[in-house]
Amino acid sequence: MNTPETCCARPELTSPDQAEVTVIIVSWNTRDLTLKAIETLLDNAGDVSMHVVVWDNDSKDGSAEAIAEQFPGLRVIAHDENIGFALANNRVAEMATSEWLLLLNPDTETHPRAIENLLRFAKAHPEAGIVGGRTVFPDGSLNPASCWRKSTPWSLFCQAFGLSRMFPDSPVFNYEAIGGWRRDSVREVDIVVGCFFMIRRALWEELGGFDRKYVMYGEEADMCLRAAERGYRPMITPDAQIMHLVGASTNLRSEKQIRLMKARVSLIDDHWPAAFKPIGRALMWFWIANRRLASKLIGLVSKNRGDAEEWRKIWNARHEWLRGY
Repeated sequence: MNTPETCCARPELTSPDQAEVTVIIVSWNTRDLTLKAIETLLDNAGDVSMHVVVWDNDSKDGSAEAIAEQFPGLRVIAHDENIGFALANNRVAEMATSEWLLLLNPDTETHPRAIENLLRFAKAHPEAGIVGGRTVFPDGSLNPASCWRKSTPWSLFCQAFGLSRMFPDSPVFNYEAIGGWRRDSVREVDIVVGCFFMIRRALWEELGGFDRKYVMYGEEADMCLRAAERGYRPMITPDAQIMHLVGASTNLRSEKQIRLMKARVSLIDDHWPAAFKPIGRALMWFWIANRRLASKLIGLVSKNRGDAEEWRKIWNARHEWLRGY
């Protein structure tokens, strides 16, 4: 497995028509993180021909200017409004001419030869369609959020009633997170997370890119599930590793959670059998109701009411997120 020392030479940056991979980074008010993400990408990608495009969603922290100044060989698109993750990636993918696309989050750091190894793996496994790697936290510990199983009535039941939290290492009770798997082996998964997401451009175009209704969160899950409907089997390889902070662009936990819930409801609407959709929505309701109640009780005991206030906001917004996107 790779370690985070740098490779000995930077990869070749080429014109769009000559690159084998177009790397797409969508940024929003993450100036320093994005600069570090690009630096480690260029230092550690490995032997791969890349064209790197940074789409900046109207950042107010000088991101676009700083990136253009520090990395003049990259293409920086400074958009004058925040159009979201899905549409921004779609816009850049429409311009791409390379055979492969790689989506990379701005709150990541690339480990040695991660892009080279991921591309090699993708070529060796065309049946996957979509591939991703292993993610870790800054201290090197496993960040399991590189991939997921799709939600099911059972997985939502376990989340709604705390079983996935009580038994995090159980593949039965923590089904969606594939509890107990260290992401240290090649494996088929239902969902490759968009922080480190490689796909052949032809398949991206066949799928029509991301569904624009998924403004933030859920877009990669929807794409992976649509690819699976066409017979593809997304996969993860441990030989391509990055560091991922997770959620650096979103400060308010309640705001993030509300968007996540909207995305999860939309995935139920789009990919569950009709007979199970009401069950899914009911379990989502119970999940947040139970978290609201638990946080309120904990707040009364500990006098720390921060979590209780956030879950109150999420609960109060239930009529919004139960509609989905």
